[in-house]
Amino acid sequence: MTNMRALTGNEAGAYAIKQIDPDVVPAYPITPQTELMQTFAQYVADGVVQTEMILVESEHSAMSAAVGASAAGARVMSATSANGLALMWEIVYIASSSRLPIVLAVVNRALSGPINIHCDHADSMGCRDAGWIQIYGENPQEVYDNMIQAVRIAENKNVLLPVMTTHDGFIISHTVERVDVLEDDQVKKFVGQYSPRYPLLDTAHPVTYGPLDLQDYYFEHKKQQAEAMKDAKKVILEVGAEYGKLSGRSYGFFDEYQTEDAEYIVIALGSTAGTAKAAVDEMRERGQKVGVIKLRVFRPFPAPELVKAISGAKAVAVLDRSEGFNAVAGPVFSEVRSALYRKSDIPVSAYVYGLGGRDITPEMISGVFADLKSGRLHEEEAFHLGLRE
Repeated sequence: MTNMRALTGNEAGAYAIKQIDPDVVPAYPITPQTELMQTFAQYVADGVVQTEMILVESEHSAMSAAVGASAAGARVMSATSANGLALMWEIVYIASSSRLPIVLAVVNRALSGPINIHCDHADSMGCRDAGWIQIYGENPQEVYDNMIQAVRIAENKNVLLPVMTTHDGFIISHTVERVDVLEDDQVKKFVGQYSPRYPLLDTAHPVTYGPLDLQDYYFEHKKQQAEAMKDAKKVILEVGAEYGKLSGRSYGFFDEYQTEDAEYIVIALGSTAGTAKAAVDEMRERGQKVGVIKLRVFRPFPAPELVKAISGAKAVAVLDRSEGFNAVAGPVFSEVRSALYRKSDIPVSAYVYGLGGRDITPEMISGVFADLKSGRLHEEEAFHLGLRE
């Protein structure tokens, strides 16, 4: 059974956390995430949840408290944005290296400077190799659904990795849409009771967190993390299918829209996928065979699955809402082209767009499809879409 509510993306995230009722939530405010934790703080103040909420002096402290609480055996969740995530940087790596299943909502925002509080993906993309699973949402409904699934994915005994669920700042975080929410008891049953494997406070079975780990075992421990990320792929699909049976909304690595016979495909993350779908609908009415792949899971990157999904296309464009600063293109483009290497000769074109919250329109995406159809490709250096003259 589901109930329909009108929620912003931040409110949807807070509502999911309320239903999960984690043991500990350390938090520090930063725009555009603030509303999410402020809403959850009201649930705490009203006694709706049993969560111990820790108001700390910085994001570095927030993630430090999350690590300590998770190591002790608590179910832990938090949220941040942009510079806040950057301030967590040191501890973000410690969380994943310690195999702590923390869930962190990242409300995507440009990473200063100059100072900008609007959306791009520079913050989460900066953490793409930090050992965290990354899941991107298109709308408030997916914010809600992804938060709930993230708990099950992170805590799976074959994974035990932290999960970062993201949604676009202001575009999703502050936009009200219909969200179908589950009953509280359904969510509680789905996420289950957390049973930590190696809690620090189990004095009968003492363990150490944060030990010195030099040449003798460090390499092996990194390999174990890498294997856990591989194992997460199966778990993500299993959890997405089980959640679909409960809610009617199944989830995988990505969504394919009008791609069955598509000659040209655009790959995008987050809210831009909705804009791309609108462009595709209009072009389909004119008989053009175009489609969109909304990449939901960026880590672990679903390389073979994505290659198969685009195998019938004549050309593909990748839209990055993050500048790679690598003299080539953005991070999603690099992953897609690497996935295709020696497996397909489909040309892949790179576009960087929407930095600092700049709008992207259906007309702009139609222009990307026109580029692909005309053979105008950007394979060695990204085309900056929507850049002022």
